[in-house]
Amino acid sequence: MSFGGPQWPQEPQQQGQGQQGYGQQPGYGQQPQPGYGQQGQGQQPNPFPGAQGGGPTPDWGALADASASRNRRKRWLLIGGGALATLAVGAIVATAVVSTNKTNDESKNGGIPTASVTPTGSPTPDPTFSSVAPPPPPNPKDYISDPKKDKAPLTAEGLFPGKKMSMNGRPYKKGATSATTNCASVTQGGLGAVLKKNGCQKVLRATYVKDGVAITVGVAVFPSEAAALKAKAQASGGIAPLAGAGVREFCHGTVCLRRANSAGRYAYFTQAGFANGKKVTKADKPVFQASDDLGTFAFNQIYARGRAQASAAANTPGE
Repeated sequence: MSFGGPQWPQEPQQQGQGQQGYGQQPGYGQQPQPGYGQQGQGQQPNPFPGAQGGGPTPDWGALADASASRNRRKRWLLIGGGALATLAVGAIVATAVVSTNKTNDESKNGGIPTASVTPTGSPTPDPTFSSVAPPPPPNPKDYISDPKKDKAPLTAEGLFPGKKMSMNGRPYKKGATSATTNCASVTQGGLGAVLKKNGCQKVLRATYVKDGVAITVGVAVFPSEAAALKAKAQASGGIAPLAGAGVREFCHGTVCLRRANSAGRYAYFTQAGFANGKKVTKADKPVFQASDDLGTFAFNQIYARGRAQASAAANTPGE
């Protein structure tokens, strides 16, 4: 089967004399030929007298020439069509380029380019980012644990500011405050020896009162966090109650509640009891609550000191 163009003519069938042969349609570009034995006046003889069959044999040479002519025309058509297709594709590409230059709409341009072009025509590289992570912010605990960093002024009024303190809605009125470098002089029982053995540098105290309960909190400063932890673990006796500024003597010759804890290089101690000298028992929840509140307040003040110094270091170049 040939590809494209008219089909190749078939061999003629045998017909009787005087009948027109089957399939004797004229060839492509040829004049019709009379049937076999039907020569008339002025008619040309069969060019293939020796051919068999009831009709004339096609002129194979003429048919071959016609086929070659058709193939040439088809080839020119293909070449012309290809040129037109090339021109069409070029027009589409040109249109796309023009569209790209008109807008930055990603949906029309097929995506955002990975590099931009400056007015001078030189490519601008994509932005790069450092693979080195920024340093973490300063840790407040570092500043209350290391004396080389913990350099902010330390006073009783700075650590226990104002005239009162409130913890979770429970107000406490502040009494007297004090500060000393003779740590053992403001202790009771065996606490003085413990502070001295672990290198205590200073003790700051303040007294608070609420509803007949008086509490003294004492904050001891040590040269390291390890020393403060040892003082807390070895604590015996307690911080001496601080009277004055409207608060009379308390926790002398009676039972009071003593506690110890630490934060960084600071150890803090509380002694809570009734202002009237009443003995404290396990059922006296207001005394336990007051001791918890003052312990929490002391911790918060120490931590706030570290946070303030860490924040200042973060905002100071070179720190």
